[in-house]
Amino acid sequence: MNKRLVRLPASRRTKWLVLVAWLVLLMAGGTLGGRLQGVTQNNADAYLPGSAEATQVIKLQDKVHKEDGMLAVVSYERRSGITPADQANARQAAAKLAHVGPATGPLMAEDGRAMQLLVPITGDGDVVLKAVDTIRHTVERAPPGLDVRVTGPAGGLSDAVKVFSSIDGPLLLVTLAVVVLMLLLTYRSPFLWVVPLVAAGSAYTLSQGVVYLLARAGLTVSGQSTGILAVLVFGAGTDYALLIIARYREELHRHEDKHEAMRLALRRAGPAVLASGATVTIGLLCLLVAELNSTSGLGPVGAAGIVCALAAMTTLLPALLVALPRGVFWPVVPRFDREYEEGEHGVWAAVARFVGNRQRVIWIGTAVLLGVLTLGLMSLKVGPVSSAGQFVGTPDSVVGERVIARHFAAGTGNPAVVIAPTSPGLRDAIAGTSGVAQIGKPVTGSGYTQYEATLADPPDSPAARDTVDRLRAAVHPLGGRVGGTTAINVDTQRAAVHDGKVIIPLVLGVVFLILVVLLRAIVAPLLLMGTVVLSFAASLGVCGLVFTHVFGFEGADSGFPLEIFIFLVALGVDYNIFLLTRVREEARRLGTRRGVLRGLTVTGGVITSAGVVLAATFAALATLPLTGMVEMAFAVAFGVLLDTLLVRSLLVPALACDIGAGLWWPGRLPTAPRRETGPRARTSVG
Repeated sequence: MNKRLVRLPASRRTKWLVLVAWLVLLMAGGTLGGRLQGVTQNNADAYLPGSAEATQVIKLQDKVHKEDGMLAVVSYERRSGITPADQANARQAAAKLAHVGPATGPLMAEDGRAMQLLVPITGDGDVVLKAVDTIRHTVERAPPGLDVRVTGPAGGLSDAVKVFSSIDGPLLLVTLAVVVLMLLLTYRSPFLWVVPLVAAGSAYTLSQGVVYLLARAGLTVSGQSTGILAVLVFGAGTDYALLIIARYREELHRHEDKHEAMRLALRRAGPAVLASGATVTIGLLCLLVAELNSTSGLGPVGAAGIVCALAAMTTLLPALLVALPRGVFWPVVPRFDREYEEGEHGVWAAVARFVGNRQRVIWIGTAVLLGVLTLGLMSLKVGPVSSAGQFVGTPDSVVGERVIARHFAAGTGNPAVVIAPTSPGLRDAIAGTSGVAQIGKPVTGSGYTQYEATLADPPDSPAARDTVDRLRAAVHPLGGRVGGTTAINVDTQRAAVHDGKVIIPLVLGVVFLILVVLLRAIVAPLLLMGTVVLSFAASLGVCGLVFTHVFGFEGADSGFPLEIFIFLVALGVDYNIFLLTRVREEARRLGTRRGVLRGLTVTGGVITSAGVVLAATFAALATLPLTGMVEMAFAVAFGVLLDTLLVRSLLVPALACDIGAGLWWPGRLPTAPRRETGPRARTSVG
């Protein structure tokens, strides 16, 4: 790091300027961040690219009719048969809901065991959500034995928004609890854990304000993105704090002046932290090329969080630490000792000796183990997930959708929307499409005609998606376009597949270039990239086995591999950056082989702690009632632990030892120890 930048938070005077500056930033960030919830978007159509056909239909609907709207469907079911009292109850509900929308029904099912009310809601998203609450309150008083649910597009939107709107508060509390627990276990100090937590909390507050400004500038920010923001800032920020604090503690033993100790700690640990943050940030920004607005929006949101975490941990954290006495480390206070040398004993010294003695057996064995784990990819089901499969539980709209599918045309309440220039052959083209059960009345305007086509199959089923494709083939010659809930799902999944094919190679290339610049070598970056990709594949393999045979999930969304790839590759490279930068430093005086073992010894504890903290933080996502969040929590937590405990601790050091000085090709580092004086010359590793 630049010497002037290092002095800023580590100087006796300027540390106070840093603290005051952060106080001002926090006041601004807190004010803006408090408005973030009001600009998040959770509608499915907000995620689609503008070029998607379903998006084009939404825009064309404005030409046919200017009012926004959405349909709510009230499902009634009595297994023994609908009674006259049930019908009277439904008619009363329809009358009470007249101010919400002109209800149609009750419509009886042919088997006589179910009926439904169709309630069109006119207005924007907030109006729809309030109307659904009103409908649910109105229909909740039903005769005993009559099951009543609110479903349809409006009911599904309401359930989804309720989940996303409840993410931030509970998730933040769980994340904080996890971080506090892990810091207490790591430091075993009643005071020290507060410092990194304050710095991480400050970074999160600032990042919320930045993300709010990005949303106001037009970025699509979803509830999922804001939830991941909290986990990412606290997880990555705590990792950076652990590395800096560990190096600061080491330098406090060598320097009586704590300000000088912090300056040296930042100069030596800072480049690794900055390189790590840059890797994650640039990797996340690669998501900007995604077609899906939700995916492209996640990139800047996550990048903003990482940048704020970097800023806090390289400025605020050092300023706080040097403003506090050494006693903050109590009960194990680092005392100044001119003869101090980092210990060559303990668990990680034993691990280093084990790696040094059996390097080839270790790297071949761990590589084979990871290869075996990748076989689980055959069990990983990736693709469109049904509405029911998206929730861990069964919300009201999902239960109602199942009732409709049992007793009516399964697509009732979620029709395909067909819009085309007015043409006499449009209705015939729709009616002649296999899988279309009913066609509604035409709505015309501005030279366009709109039909709503009820599908014979559930709107989230593969059969319904096939019907949408057939409909599109039928109406495209007439200039028509097909939208609606099923079409939105089709376009979303196809865009997700496209994004994975484009972004994964892009991220690999960008991260590789960063490593080449950082390590000034080709072989070492290739080694790191190869091991991280292998670790990613093994993690997905384990996910396939666990999701299918343990959790019993329907499958993973098409965008799941890309999101997990971004987090595991970018964050996984972090730990290897921490290790290899220290190895390079030690290799300059000890030679490559001894430098690798020395680097593993002195960084093993802190990097493992960082990995465990990050895994535990992401595991907090599992508390949310969304299958996608639980899958992400498991995948990232397991992948980070696998990378930390196996890849970084055994595979990478063993490979590096076996390759030797060739690790730095085409650059060169000394292959034999240099003669040094002073305490740092003494070492016994290797």
